[in-house]
Amino acid sequence: MKYLLALILALVLTGGAQARIITKTVEYKQDGTVLEGYLAYDDAVKGPRPGVLVVHEYWGLNDFAKLQARRLAEMGYVAFAADMYGKGVVTKDPKEAARLAGRVRGTPLLRPRVQAAFQQLKQNKLADPQRLAAIGFCFGGTAVLELAYSGADLAGVVSFHGGLIPLKAEDMKTVKARFLVLHGADDPHEKPEVIAAFQEGLRQAGVDWQMIYYGDEVHAFTNPDAGQDKSKGVAYNAKAAARSWKHLELFFQEIFPRGR
Repeated sequence: MKYLLALILALVLTGGAQARIITKTVEYKQDGTVLEGYLAYDDAVKGPRPGVLVVHEYWGLNDFAKLQARRLAEMGYVAFAADMYGKGVVTKDPKEAARLAGRVRGTPLLRPRVQAAFQQLKQNKLADPQRLAAIGFCFGGTAVLELAYSGADLAGVVSFHGGLIPLKAEDMKTVKARFLVLHGADDPHEKPEVIAAFQEGLRQAGVDWQMIYYGDEVHAFTNPDAGQDKSKGVAYNAKAAARSWKHLELFFQEIFPRGR
């Protein structure tokens, strides 16, 4: 809630309150499971525009993920925030969040679940199917990597403090996207050997990738609800959050050049 109030105030002070941002819940299914995503766009923008899939943290599709979709809509994109768990399934309890994420991450369900959300974005008439990207936070960072590995028609993917799963040999010829990985230099959740394997897979596949480290930052540095106690390995930092979003903006300018 405090993040919501802060964003609303910022929009008012900058004139962003004048933007005609439309938000809608969108029900869809994946193999019989009913899911409910969140669509955001500026209806003052005419015609198809780049589309961005947003995948939530392990809490589920909460206000933080929805607000990222709204921020993207303010930038002129059409954004669709995925639901990876099921309609209405969201929590604030870390143990429950870990359980929910564990049912998807590292299982055969992850890829089709994120692909179903991507299909919802791709088929939206406001989204240019030739200009699509995906971003994810923590658990969502893992999900968008898996989407890219599947060979989805993505111009790029952005992982914010996400789980860095290595690229498998069978997917090296299918991956098309460019990668931007935004990572806390002191994030205890990703071991050096895992990061090394992740990077080596991208090298072997000939992927265009970049990884930016934020010094003295740990996990979840973009989310104000993560608190500020870095000793827990999870903490928010306003400066790192702002820098990472700026890096996203620069990346999108590269993969979605004007005039296309």
